[in-house]
Amino acid sequence: MGTVAPNLMEVSATATASVHKENGVVANPPKELDAGALFVLKSQGSWLHCGYHLTTSIAAPALLSLPFALTLLGWVGGLICLALAGLVTFYSYNLLSLVLEHQEKLGHRQLRFRDMARDILGPGWGKYFVGPLQFWICYGAVIACTLLGGQSLKFIYLLSNPDGKMKLYQFITMFGGVTLLLAQMPSFHSLRHINLVSLILCLAFSACVTAGSIYIGHSNKAPVRDYTVKGSAKDRSFGIFNAISIIATTYASGIIPEIQATLAPPVKGKMFKGLCVCYSVIVTTYFSVAISGYWAFGNQAMGTVLSNFMGDEKPLLPTWFLLMTNVFTLSQVSAVTVVYLQPTNEVFEKKFADPKMPQFSIRNVVPRLILRSLSVVVATIFAAMLPFFGDIMALFGAFGCIPLDFILPMIFYNVTFKPSKQSLIFWVNTLIAGVSFLLVGVGAVASVRQIVLDAKTYRLFANM
Repeated sequence: MGTVAPNLMEVSATATASVHKENGVVANPPKELDAGALFVLKSQGSWLHCGYHLTTSIAAPALLSLPFALTLLGWVGGLICLALAGLVTFYSYNLLSLVLEHQEKLGHRQLRFRDMARDILGPGWGKYFVGPLQFWICYGAVIACTLLGGQSLKFIYLLSNPDGKMKLYQFITMFGGVTLLLAQMPSFHSLRHINLVSLILCLAFSACVTAGSIYIGHSNKAPVRDYTVKGSAKDRSFGIFNAISIIATTYASGIIPEIQATLAPPVKGKMFKGLCVCYSVIVTTYFSVAISGYWAFGNQAMGTVLSNFMGDEKPLLPTWFLLMTNVFTLSQVSAVTVVYLQPTNEVFEKKFADPKMPQFSIRNVVPRLILRSLSVVVATIFAAMLPFFGDIMALFGAFGCIPLDFILPMIFYNVTFKPSKQSLIFWVNTLIAGVSFLLVGVGAVASVRQIVLDAKTYRLFANM
C-alpha cells in the first residue's frame, strides 16, 4: 500500500503536465514531493471530500459563542457583522483557490500555505512568517479543542453525577487519550469519512441548541429579555472589537491550501464546489444558533450558549436533551482536533520520514507514531495546565487567523494576477486587507485587556 502512493502521485503529475501541454501552457517540470506532501497531503480527494474537510475546519463548536458576540453588538450590528464576515471569508477563500489553480496551471502546484508565501512573496515570508504563524495557530487550536473536549466531558459527568469530585484535568486527559488514537490516521484524505460524520454532528448540535433556545424562550422559565448593549462607553467600545474578533475566529480556517492539496488534479472548480457545501452548513448553523440564542437570552447570553441552558439553580432543559447536545458537541470537537493536527503531522513527516520508503514501512511508521503521540501528549498537558487558554487563543487569533484568512489572500491575489489599480477588485482587496490589518491591532489590544481582567482567576490546573 505504501508503494502505491508515490506511483499515484507520479501518474497525477504526468496527467497534469499532459493537460497543460494540450492547452498550450508551458509547465515547469513537477518537483519531487517531500514526505509531508506525499504521505499527509495525498491528492486523491473529490470536491465533496473537500467540502467535508472545510466544514470541519470552520464550522466548529466555537459557533456556540455567537449569541454572546451579538450581546456586544446588538441585533443590527451583530447580524451585519455575521453576514459580512461570511461574505468576506467566502470571497477570500475563493481568491486563495484561484491563486492555487493558477499556480497549478503554470506547472508548480502549491500544497501548503508556506509554499504560497515562499513562491509569491519570497522565501523569507514562507520560512519566517507564514510557516511558523500557521503552525502555532493550528497547534494552539489543538490545545483549545482538547480543553473544550475536557470541559464537555466534565459537563456530561456532572449532569449524570452532580456531586462528582473528578477534576477538569482528568477529563482533559481522557479526551487526550481519544485524540492520541485518532492522531494516527495516516493522511488528511483518510479523515474524509470522519469529517462527513463531523458535518452531520455540526448540524445536529446546532439544531439541538436552536430548538433548546426556542423552547426556553417560549417557556415560563424564560429570562427577562433585554437587548441593550451593557457597560460603559469604554466597555462597549472594546466589546465591539471583541465581538468582531469572536465572529472572525468562528469563520477562520488557516489551512485552506492544505485542504485544496487533498484534491486530485486537475483541481479547477473543485474548491468552489467544496466551499458551497461548507457555507451551506455555515449559513444554516451560524444564523440559527446566533439568532435563537440571542433572542432567548438577550444580553444575558454567556460565552457559550450551553452555559445558559443550565440556569441559575437548575437546568432549563431535560437532562437527556442536554446530554445528547453535549455528546454531539464532544464528538465533533474530536474531529476538529484531528483536522488541526494535520499541519503538525505534515511538518513532522517532512523532517523525519523518508519519501523513498513506503509510507507504512518500519522506517516511517516508528517516527510517525512517536512524534504524533508526543505532539498530542504535549497539547494535552498544556490544556490541563492552562484551563484559561481560551483567553490566550483569542490573542493568537487576532495575530494569526485574521492575517491568514483576511489579509494574505488579498495580497496573494493582487501580486499574482496584478489587477489594474483602477479596477474594482484591486481596491476591494486593498480595502479588506487594510481594514483587517487595523482589526489585528485593535483585536490584540482587546484580547490583552481581557487577559488582564481575567488574570485574577488564572491558576495552573484550575478546576474551571
